[in-house]
Amino acid sequence: MRLLSLTALVMIAFAANSVLNRMAVHGAGWGPAFTGVVRLSSGALVLLVMALGAKGWRGMRMRPAALGAGVATLFLYIYGFSIASGLIDAGVGALTLFGMVQITMFAGALVLREPISPWRWIGAGLAFTGLAVLLAPGSGGQPLDPLGFALMALAGVGWGLYSLNGRRAGDPLVASALNFAVAVPLALIWLGVARDAGQGAAWGWGPALASGAITSGLGYALWYRVLPQIPASLAAIAQLSVPILAALGGAVLLAETPSLRFWIAAALVLGGIALSLRKNRPNAR
Repeated sequence: MRLLSLTALVMIAFAANSVLNRMAVHGAGWGPAFTGVVRLSSGALVLLVMALGAKGWRGMRMRPAALGAGVATLFLYIYGFSIASGLIDAGVGALTLFGMVQITMFAGALVLREPISPWRWIGAGLAFTGLAVLLAPGSGGQPLDPLGFALMALAGVGWGLYSLNGRRAGDPLVASALNFAVAVPLALIWLGVARDAGQGAAWGWGPALASGAITSGLGYALWYRVLPQIPASLAAIAQLSVPILAALGGAVLLAETPSLRFWIAAALVLGGIALSLRKNRPNAR
């Protein structure tokens, strides 16, 4: 139950990220690069204070290969996610994001030769059918912005790889702190190229800082703590609950009312998650 509660808390944080970034980029009119810098910087500050307090300077160590992979995949996620948040609704964006996370993490589970139960395969298939229902062309919903969809899909690949890398993290708090801190200079280079600082309303600081310090920084550290305790395939499926939570948050805070098609897709996704959690019965004698 404790592991389940921690996983649920992480999923809520991930859903809040979609809503908070949508508020900053789309609602307040902030530039994606500036939002990314604020998000990474505030997250890095909180995580470094916590990590130094717990481990001290001598404990701030991480294998260079793991650090490089963590920083690269984290920045890939932040880049795609920040831009796409201004182009597509929070719920639809989260569904696109975690659909690609699903593909990436299942591919990682296959590469790692991790055993995957039949129920988990069936659940993943049903959940992915829900994504296909949402993204299929036709009546019942507004067409997706192609650039927004492509960038959110790219962010999903980055987050899936970041999650897989997190399963090998020795110390979740230290790994998260160093990943965020080293990714900040990359974001500053992006900001210098994009030149989108100083845009938008002042109230955008609220959601941007909350996304960085709380739902990203603390949420990712907790995710890195949970990941080694659950299979990669199950982690992928569990994250498919995030779009439903993000859609509810978008409806309440952003007045983005989901279509009937979205809720049909959501029912399929949740049904897939439920099936994936089912255990195989031992053979009767």
